[in-house]
Amino acid sequence: MRRALPFLTAVAVLAGCSTGPTLTTPQRLELYRQHAGTPVLSFRLDRITGTQNWTPLGDQALAVWSSANRGYLLELRNRCSGLLMTPRISITNSLGQVTARMDGVVPRSPGAATVSRTSCRINTIRPIDGRALREAKRELREAEIIDRSEAPPADDTETPTP
Repeated sequence: MRRALPFLTAVAVLAGCSTGPTLTTPQRLELYRQHAGTPVLSFRLDRITGTQNWTPLGDQALAVWSSANRGYLLELRNRCSGLLMTPRISITNSLGQVTARMDGVVPRSPGAATVSRTSCRINTIRPIDGRALREAKRELREAEIIDRSEAPPADDTETPTP
């Protein structure tokens, strides 16, 4: 145990140093909007790949991913209670086709066998350029690294108190 403690401490310190800037929820949503195309009427759920991956973007939007490069930004008509906290969602559809203004997102409780009857209606569907989004996120992480020798001098002067 004594030998493991320094190792675990070093891992924790490195993990803390490796994290980049954290975007606020509105900033993340705006980043996704910038990399989403024009609205489409519908998209097809790919049931072969299994459960869709999804990313909550506040209580009124989410991204649904069928692959690393293929996703859709779903913006909801109203706020969707529990969307930020739920571990699972269901998306209503008709024979695998999800349609804007017809279908909705249903937050699911952990371990719930039945789907809640509360559906959050999808207002718009926009395809996401996954490659461009990943590149923009990478650039944001890199943008925060500034060499001290190139940084503008800090203003260390204190203003006198009257």
